[in-house]
Amino acid sequence: MAAAPSSSLSPPSSSAVRDDAPSASSAIDFLSVCHRLKTTKRTGWVRRDVKNPESIADHMYRMGLMALIASDVPGVDRNKCVKMAIVHDIAEAIVGDISPLDGISKAEKSQGEQAALDHMCKVLGEGSRANEISDLWRQYEASSSPEAKFVKDLDKVEMILQALEYEDEQGKDLDEFFQSTAGKFQTETGKAWASEIVSRRRKNN
Repeated sequence: MAAAPSSSLSPPSSSAVRDDAPSASSAIDFLSVCHRLKTTKRTGWVRRDVKNPESIADHMYRMGLMALIASDVPGVDRNKCVKMAIVHDIAEAIVGDISPLDGISKAEKSQGEQAALDHMCKVLGEGSRANEISDLWRQYEASSSPEAKFVKDLDKVEMILQALEYEDEQGKDLDEFFQSTAGKFQTETGKAWASEIVSRRRKNN
């Protein structure tokens, strides 16, 4: 009987299995900065005296769910949309939720958010994960990919759905949020979901 061949396989080197993930220290530092997304309330609702208004993280989380359940669209990577939804406002962990009524120009707002994002990516260790977050954020800001256009629609849909819920729960008139988004949806999903929300609002009034 022939002897069983001895195994010449050696364990994979650390470089072979390394995926450029952040260190535990960098990850926890980054997540601690992101904690502010859970505690910072969305400015538009605060200005309208909404009770217990949603946080930035609340808004992004439901957008992530929207991307997850949306119909597949040719040329649009739904998984990328989920990722983009949960990072598109991530810089607000540092700069806060700046609204048009704050008197800050779009250029100044963009510069501040870019600086905040760069800082957060440094905290994360500037590896592949940080680069992915940065790239997703930049695409969203510039509306430079099909996924960015899709997620921008989800951003508006989530806002008017939240407005409808606050109107129903607190008796508020939040028509300005519906007016500001009317006719601005670019995708079939955005248009269909917005139409459903507006239809339900009409039935409630």
